[in-house]
Amino acid sequence: MPRPDPERRRPPGQHLTTKWPVLHEGRPLAFDPATWRLRVHGAVERPRELRWDEVLALPQVALVADFHCVTTWSRLDMPFKGVRMTEVAALVGVLPECRFVRMADHQGYDTSVPLEVALDDDVLLALEADGAPLSPEHGGPLRSIIPKRYGWKSCKWLVELEFLREDRLGYWEQRGYSNSADPWREERFG
Repeated sequence: MPRPDPERRRPPGQHLTTKWPVLHEGRPLAFDPATWRLRVHGAVERPRELRWDEVLALPQVALVADFHCVTTWSRLDMPFKGVRMTEVAALVGVLPECRFVRMADHQGYDTSVPLEVALDDDVLLALEADGAPLSPEHGGPLRSIIPKRYGWKSCKWLVELEFLREDRLGYWEQRGYSNSADPWREERFG
């Protein structure tokens, strides 16, 4: 099925780019597959610490998604490959009272989204972008991709998923950024 016209997929206040600019807070993770872990905990039945080989063994999908940065650029039709957030949620058994998912890196950066956003079909724990493993500059080895939100909601260097009963403001949200981060509503700042 053909995708809609690019101009119709460009949120207000955004310009289109064919590159994937590098923007982040902090430093890339020094990745060692032997010691790396993804901690999944909170309002779940079966908390887990997944090793790298266990993440790679989860069912993977390829999808094409748009990526929108709060700094006003959007890149359309980005190819990603990874594990759907729904796979991880099923693995740990999300409790009925869970309402949010918090994602965090190795140095204290974090962000959260409502559970229904996190469980959307296009939300990935991405392993690849543009047909290659994620580079450290783009969040490798693992990052979340949440296409319907500004890019700061797509946490780089992911090492923790916490399923929450109540929301907790993340790094940028505590500094005045919008918690909902919807690019179609230009929800840049709170």
